[in-house]
Amino acid sequence: MDEYTPEPTPLEPEPSADAGSAIEPAVDEVETPEPVETPEPVAASDEVQPAAEASEPAEEASEAEPVEELGPAEELGPAEELGPETEPETGARDPFRGPGEWYVVHTYAGYENKVKANLESRIHTMQMEDKIFEVVIPMEDVMEIKGGKKQVVQRKVFPGYLLVKMIYDNDSWYVVRNTPGVTGFVAAGTGSKPTPLSRREVEKILAVKKEEVKPTFRLGFEEGDVVRIISGPFADFNGTISEINVDQSKLKVLVNIFDRETPVELSFDQVAKA
Repeated sequence: MDEYTPEPTPLEPEPSADAGSAIEPAVDEVETPEPVETPEPVAASDEVQPAAEASEPAEEASEAEPVEELGPAEELGPAEELGPETEPETGARDPFRGPGEWYVVHTYAGYENKVKANLESRIHTMQMEDKIFEVVIPMEDVMEIKGGKKQVVQRKVFPGYLLVKMIYDNDSWYVVRNTPGVTGFVAAGTGSKPTPLSRREVEKILAVKKEEVKPTFRLGFEEGDVVRIISGPFADFNGTISEINVDQSKLKVLVNIFDRETPVELSFDQVAKA
């Protein structure tokens, strides 16, 4: 009698092995499509990109910044409007701006410029800029006639004097008083404290508007002087000045014509000293 030998069931794992091999390709199929690369377009990032686009409107908004259009500080410009405060429209400085008062210092006539330079040098060397602020030689425009030609020259208003703006104390007094060429301060009396100028006096001396300056004529000759006529029909004639009219810049000269003195009216630039 034949023995029944059933086929061993343990061989069933082979199919499992086959299944495993079947699974492996399934896994390979998952890997081979490489869907991972499909995210490369990164649709999400493309959708996020509008955020960058949103930054562009922000830039456009920055271009249209209303700050420049408003510019309240520039429109008001208080500093520019108040700029003339340091120097008024007339061009005349404000002699009362800042601390200190004006004092008159006596020196030797003809040495004013040198004394001014010496004093300014001492102020800087001794570091007194916080007490002595300005040194001025008052000047005026004068019309002179030289060689028959008019010319405007500057002349010292007060020869032998300087004006000094300063805070008066022992230190500032010492610096000014001991400057070579300075003989003293102008005071009310001998041995008394120097007297500062009044506001009216300073305005009269320093705050003269340029457009209001009317040159003073300094002719270099006077009535009774003999002059030579240098232009006009009486050129090369000599005559004697009988009258001078400064306002009209005219003078009358007595000219000897045919043994008779004839008055001739001439302008200042038509005559010169004989």
